[in-house]
Amino acid sequence: MRIFNQFGILIDIYDIFGIWPSAKIGIPKSNNINEPMKTIVLIFCCLFIFEGCASQASPELINSKMEVVTSETLRYYLYYPGNYEVDPEEKFPLLLFLHGGGESGGDLKSVKRNGPPKLISGGKKFPFLILAPQNPQEKMWWNTRAVNQLLDSIIATNKVDENKIYLTGLSRGGGAAWEMAVQYPDKFAALAVVCGMTPVPYASWINKNMPIRVYHGDQDKSIPISESIEMVAKLKEMGYNVDFTIYKGVGHNAWDKAYENKELYEWFVLQKKQAAVEN
Repeated sequence: MRIFNQFGILIDIYDIFGIWPSAKIGIPKSNNINEPMKTIVLIFCCLFIFEGCASQASPELINSKMEVVTSETLRYYLYYPGNYEVDPEEKFPLLLFLHGGGESGGDLKSVKRNGPPKLISGGKKFPFLILAPQNPQEKMWWNTRAVNQLLDSIIATNKVDENKIYLTGLSRGGGAAWEMAVQYPDKFAALAVVCGMTPVPYASWINKNMPIRVYHGDQDKSIPISESIEMVAKLKEMGYNVDFTIYKGVGHNAWDKAYENKELYEWFVLQKKQAAVEN
């Protein structure tokens, strides 16, 4: 009889104990050990070896812990309204704008290609602060925790009305805006998302008292309009205040029409943060 021991080595039990089988009956190679004793020793030997093999194969979960610290360097533009310095006691609303994937990387000037930064470069004036950070990673999602830390720092060091913090984003930044609304439901007074990917399973985490606007082109091939349709339907089913604008014949660049509509900014300034409601 041959078996593997706990070290994976093939051994011959008969050879160890001098027990050799015959074709008909067991014929001992040696008569030094009587038959009953040979049998008992053989059984115990097998049990010992099999137990060793079993203990080697048993999986274990090791308890451990490690503190992990990550860092992100965010470059940004910060716009101040013309009357910001007039009254040192006056506080202003703030709009957080998150750009799309095409503006990610190392050139901060690319953030001016779309949305409010583009309008500001063209001479448009706004009645509130605008924070426009840049995602430094060209092929990674927004680090929304880092963005939230940056936002907190800007709020703490400027005259910001914390009841009037607005959130908007387009494309990849639209997806990040949805994510921030999910992760920080008690932070924002209003949300406007343009053609962003949506976190439908977590829609109920968003503050039910926060008004939402969604914009999408029906010919979008990059992020299909079905993303927004499903998210809006889910929110409305739960009783959220959502306004959905579909641009007929428009592809992925729905942001041109959305951000050039001055009524969007008039709507923003009318909003004030309401206490978060859990669903």
